[in-house]
Amino acid sequence: MHLIEGYEFGRILIDGKTYRADLLILPDGIHPDWWRQEGHALAVVDLWELTQCEPLPEVLVVGTGSHGRMVVLPETEQWLKEKGVELRALPTAEACKVYNALVEKGVRAAAALHLTC
Repeated sequence: MHLIEGYEFGRILIDGKTYRADLLILPDGIHPDWWRQEGHALAVVDLWELTQCEPLPEVLVVGTGSHGRMVVLPETEQWLKEKGVELRALPTAEACKVYNALVEKGVRAAAALHLTC
């Protein structure tokens, strides 16, 4: 699993590599340049790469941005619940800490991280 080494507005460091755009961290790897159909709303369709994971992660940590402006749509929350994936949506700095803690505990976790607003 990947560990987040640092985050600041618009920049994240994972496994020694810097990314400057939103991304997904999935059990199969890092998916850079992730974007949503509607920029600040997380819809089920935006998690297509997650649906390709077998098995699905136990937890999806969503980084809602530095100021928490991205929202998880209710239908996305419901879809995750139906799939048995626990959702934790937090401002991105806190989401990074939670994701790392889960990974360090051996939890099969994924992260969907909005790096700016």
